[in-house]
Amino acid sequence: MEFTNLGKTNEKISRIGLGAWQFSDAWGVTEYNIAKQVVSSSIELGINLIDTAMVYGRGMSESFLGKALRELNIERSSVFIVTKIPGEFLSYDDVFKAVDRSLERLQTDYIDALLAHWPPVWHNHPTCEYMKAFERLVELGKIRYIGLSDYPPELAEAARYCLSKNDLQIMEIRYNLVERQAEKEIIPYVESSEMTMLAWSPLAKAAILGKYSMEEINNFRDVRRNDAVFYPENYKQILKLADVIKEIAKKYDKTPSQVALNWLMNYSKNIVPIPGAKSKEQAIENAGSVGWKLSYSDWRKIDEISKSIKFTYVNF
Repeated sequence: MEFTNLGKTNEKISRIGLGAWQFSDAWGVTEYNIAKQVVSSSIELGINLIDTAMVYGRGMSESFLGKALRELNIERSSVFIVTKIPGEFLSYDDVFKAVDRSLERLQTDYIDALLAHWPPVWHNHPTCEYMKAFERLVELGKIRYIGLSDYPPELAEAARYCLSKNDLQIMEIRYNLVERQAEKEIIPYVESSEMTMLAWSPLAKAAILGKYSMEEINNFRDVRRNDAVFYPENYKQILKLADVIKEIAKKYDKTPSQVALNWLMNYSKNIVPIPGAKSKEQAIENAGSVGWKLSYSDWRKIDEISKSIKFTYVNF
């Protein structure tokens, strides 16, 4: 496994992380033993960053993760846990209440990185109010680092203004080969600020792997059902990209997902993808995206076909 520094710190995190959204009813991995196998396989292969959130399964993901780490006798300091607090929980007192419950589910005394999951635009919690709460939790030893998820640079700057002794170390953003908006503002901002960007949905919910037929995408009943990557006008174009990725994967004796993840990591040293895994086999596959590198010509070939996709979020 390759490692990189977290933001401006000397904290070492794996070049690829494990996303744990799938440990929830949203994705259907509600059997604890499967989650335990995924966590075990990921850690065995050197992945030490695991990303979860309070809202994933209304605490199920955090509970599964905490239980697995305890049963596997994983040394706490060897795993870097990222969890996220939703916008509606961001009043000053609720931050403490939510973190207390998160710590109980995770069966730990501290959280390595706490991220605001999205801006509290519907609840009008003042930015400095919750950032001060985050900073107080750092002082109290309950969280170690602070970050944001799904925030634009303007709001990130507002959040940084509120901090007295700490700075943001993580920005978590949706980023994959067909949803590349982060390249316009967020990645340059992350790079100039020396932060780490955690890329969620780095495989576009497997759309870029091209393993579903047009008929299958119309029958989805989980979180994929209304995702723009599976709108027919988008997915038809994505299938062309998938064919190129499959062709290049054969050349390297890798899988399409390993090629797609390697492409993202090559875009910027600040990017750490956090793909999910619904089985230990997928966890092993994710780890195999590290330790090798696409050639410039193959990276560019994927880049060009990706840029040719005319992606839309308008579906009615």
